[in-house]
Amino acid sequence: MRHKCRSASAIERAAAAAYAWTMKAIGFSAPHPVDHPEALVEFEQPVPTPGARDVRVRVHAVSVNPVDVKVRASARPPAPRVLGFDAAGVVDAIGSDVTLFAPGDEVWYAGAIDRPGSNAELQLVDERLVARKPRSLDFADAAALPLTAITAWELLFDRLAVPRSPAHTGTLLIVNGAGGVGSILTQLARRLTGLTVIATASRPESRAWAERMGAHHVIDHRQPLDQALAAIGIPQVERIAGLTGSEQHRAAFIEAIAPQGRISLIDDPSTFDIVPFKRKSVSLHWELMFTRSLFHTADAIEQHRLLAQVAALVDDGTLVHTATERLGPINAANLRAAHAKVEQGRSIGKTVLAGW
Repeated sequence: MRHKCRSASAIERAAAAAYAWTMKAIGFSAPHPVDHPEALVEFEQPVPTPGARDVRVRVHAVSVNPVDVKVRASARPPAPRVLGFDAAGVVDAIGSDVTLFAPGDEVWYAGAIDRPGSNAELQLVDERLVARKPRSLDFADAAALPLTAITAWELLFDRLAVPRSPAHTGTLLIVNGAGGVGSILTQLARRLTGLTVIATASRPESRAWAERMGAHHVIDHRQPLDQALAAIGIPQVERIAGLTGSEQHRAAFIEAIAPQGRISLIDDPSTFDIVPFKRKSVSLHWELMFTRSLFHTADAIEQHRLLAQVAALVDDGTLVHTATERLGPINAANLRAAHAKVEQGRSIGKTVLAGW
């Protein structure tokens, strides 16, 4: 009997140790409509061990992006996949080669599309994709910004090649100025350059938001954009940021883009014929903020530097966060609700979740 008791105690200790090294995660195993109870589900999985350049972050807050919705609605992972890209949290452990962070640091990041995501209590992220979060923001408001800030920064300064100087003038058309990327792109263009910023929005509340973000003009993207531009006395623009509906607006882009202009797209048109842009020597640039992490580019550290600069700009009041709604703690039901809001295509700013 004593031997049996000792065995039972050992089993209990092993079970307790195993439990201590699991964590809660939220993910999916097959594509389902967002209102299906298995569209996103909660489960336990082992706590991950950091690789050489990984930081392990205890996730405090997340936000939801269109990429979350696209992956959830289309992928068939071989095992349950944890989604989530935007996150803010506290470094819990570090890999052997990490030099940028230490346990206890408060950080923010957008992660990588080919690794487990932020919808888990603990997440591994390459330190080169991470920066210290703005001191002036709590975790929830901070979680609204990383993915959209990286996308907007790379689009504006790398793809569209806009000099970061108030002396640089010209015009920038932002299609969907009230969305997540549009909200921060408008701020960057208005406050760090001399561009005249024209944003599109269709509803009174989204127009008001685009104006609050800093747009000089707001036009209705339900109308042909070239005609809407002409109506405000700006028949052509030097740069266009196509954040959504690029296939729908292509004909207007042909008319509205100035000779030798630049266009950058982030959405996924089924087709986009570029031949008509040849007469004007227009250049077209894709922007995907996951390119550096997917291909392990030599300049991957630029996302760390970029996020550090954005954090400083938030702390000095140049930029404001774009969180517009908090849906409560991080759980499957709230994440399904957040995915549903993104699917509707009428979001203003970003929706965030915080706490477990």
